[in-house]
Amino acid sequence: MMDSQENALLQQSTLDPAKKAYATKQEVLERVKEIAHSAEVPNKEELDMLKTIFYKIHLAERDAQTKEYLAAGGDPEKYVLLPDDTEEAFKAEMQIIKEKRAKIFLQQEEEKQENLAKKLEIIEKIKAMTTSPEEANKSYQEFKTLQQEWKEIKAIPADKANEVWKNYQLYVEQFYDLLKLNNEAREYDFKKNLEAKTKLCEAAEKLAEEPDVISAFHQLQDLHQEYREIGPVAKELREEIWTRFKNASTVINKKHQQHFEDLRAKEEENLANKTALCEKIEAINLKEKKQASDWEDATKAIIEIQGEWKKIGFAPQKMNVKIFERFRIANDEFFSKKAEFFKNIKSQYAENLEKKQKLVEKAKQLADSTEWKKTGDKLIQMQREWKNIGYVPRKQGDQLWKEFLGACNKFFDARNKLNAGARSEEHANLDKKREIIAKLNELVENAGEHLQKNMQDLIAEYNAVGHVPFKEKDKVYQEYHEVMDKLYKTLRSNNAKRHIHNFKNNLKNVAEKGVNALDNERGRLLRRYDQLRAEITTYENNLGFLNAASKKGNSLVEEMNRKVEKLKEDLKLVKEKIKAIDAENK
Repeated sequence: MMDSQENALLQQSTLDPAKKAYATKQEVLERVKEIAHSAEVPNKEELDMLKTIFYKIHLAERDAQTKEYLAAGGDPEKYVLLPDDTEEAFKAEMQIIKEKRAKIFLQQEEEKQENLAKKLEIIEKIKAMTTSPEEANKSYQEFKTLQQEWKEIKAIPADKANEVWKNYQLYVEQFYDLLKLNNEAREYDFKKNLEAKTKLCEAAEKLAEEPDVISAFHQLQDLHQEYREIGPVAKELREEIWTRFKNASTVINKKHQQHFEDLRAKEEENLANKTALCEKIEAINLKEKKQASDWEDATKAIIEIQGEWKKIGFAPQKMNVKIFERFRIANDEFFSKKAEFFKNIKSQYAENLEKKQKLVEKAKQLADSTEWKKTGDKLIQMQREWKNIGYVPRKQGDQLWKEFLGACNKFFDARNKLNAGARSEEHANLDKKREIIAKLNELVENAGEHLQKNMQDLIAEYNAVGHVPFKEKDKVYQEYHEVMDKLYKTLRSNNAKRHIHNFKNNLKNVAEKGVNALDNERGRLLRRYDQLRAEITTYENNLGFLNAASKKGNSLVEEMNRKVEKLKEDLKLVKEKIKAIDAENK
């Protein structure tokens, strides 16, 4: 009689899903359709594998489409992920399979219960044959028939299998032990059974040489099934033959166990790596993405993470689909929020543009008005509204601002000209201009990143103010232009720094255009350098012809001095560029 270890070994069975290479989502879909609409029993392992492969290809295709769109010069703001008909079909077929598996499961459970009843009935019949040697001898042929019926009965509930098998073996062995009158038939059966089990032992021992551990294990399961179906051997040989078969099985099972322990360790490592990638994407704070550049930087990081994901193998089976779903959901959420951002920002830009266009039209309608107080107040209010309207694309925004400011200036110039004699108003205007100059001086000390916009706003306010008393005109004009010169110098300095930074960053691209590309650029800059020096010399010579008296308070001279200062800054910038090229050529 077999011990519990034998029965445990006989219960071992592992079925891997069909391994096939799928190159496209359509191929995976066709296999899923085949499973869904055939009599084939769906295998969970294969279904999990198909789902993983499908979404791995799906994600790769989507990444490739995004990269291709951007590489072709596509606008990231306009890129939208389109619905995938293949994915929808895949989900529908998987739902059919899910329902099919549930139905098959119920049918199988019913069949197992029926099979259990049949096997219990056979056990009872054999048990009845073991009441006496005479009964055993008389029922020999019926016994052989019952054995054949037993072999033909399929699976029974797993929780009953071991107990039922033990009872069956118990009464089969008791039957043979009582088989006295037909001793020759019994000995013949024992002999044939021993020969068959010996061959199975030899086959099991030979499997130790099989290089494919999985194949060896599956073959061993077949041998165990055959061993199970062979009747007993002589009582004195039963333990010996079983021990031989068990020892051969142990060798294969240990190899199989080690193989899967190694595989599980690798899969756990893969799961940890995939979990880390999921956490990276989930850690991206989508609420902090306020600018288009923020989203583009994050998109590059996501694509890099997707590349890392593709290099990692499968996670443990029970987690493989779950971790992929987590990764897919994290990706989908990111790209969904990105699309929503660009959709909203595009809508906001259009709304802001429309608001500014309306203000321009209103300002143009009011430019020729003679209702000086009412219209002036209205234009100032409109300037405040303009300031509070959000961002619009720079090219359109600059043009609209030019038109708006022109319309405002036209009105205020006309009003100021008419009211030039109103001294009280001129003194009020003087106070306003000095307040604005004070604000401009504050900008000199605290330029900040919004310097140009703040200057623009204060210039608009300054230009909106009317005439000042004549005796104060030159003084306030001088104060205003002195502070403006400082601000423009700061602005130009900031722009120059950004310009030289961008120039240095672009030198590698220039160098890649040809062996002499940098030298050619240096030659062009040297010619520009000579040209600027010549212009500076010309202006300085012209200024030299003017005497001190003619220079004082002369706006033309001040303008020439500003031009010389600007040319010198340009000259300095050219020198910095030449130095940068020389440093690159070292």
